[in-house]
Amino acid sequence: MVRILDKATSQPRSRFNLGSSTIIRRSPARSSLASIRLRIPSANAQPNRVELVATVGVRGVTGIAQVLFRIFRDGNEIFNTVQGIESSGSEQNYVVTFQAINRNVPAGSHVYTVTAENQTANTRADVVGPISFSGLAVKTSS
Repeated sequence: MVRILDKATSQPRSRFNLGSSTIIRRSPARSSLASIRLRIPSANAQPNRVELVATVGVRGVTGIAQVLFRIFRDGNEIFNTVQGIESSGSEQNYVVTFQAINRNVPAGSHVYTVTAENQTANTRADVVGPISFSGLAVKTSS
């Protein structure tokens, strides 16, 4: 049996738009893309899981960038994945979607944030949209 505890969504960009592109910062700096807040009630909320889904539109500008996407809960990294982004002479536009599951989250209000950072020197990748980030907190049966 599964019971919904909370849900949240954020869509800072709803479409692809080269005119409003943002450079993905070079590691160790990172670009914050979207945040959501989920509340886990204190009464009988364990066991639980938070299901997170992020979608980010990215464009390769120079070289082949290795973009590290991370998800943080309250400032602590809980998930990461890397996507190679090619530029001119090949595919340039990508929609990267990934899912993470955070299990047995403590009671309280939690901020989840998705970020991106370019790990490859002398390359450039931009966020061009869309960006969406959603979370669903559910109580699971023990």
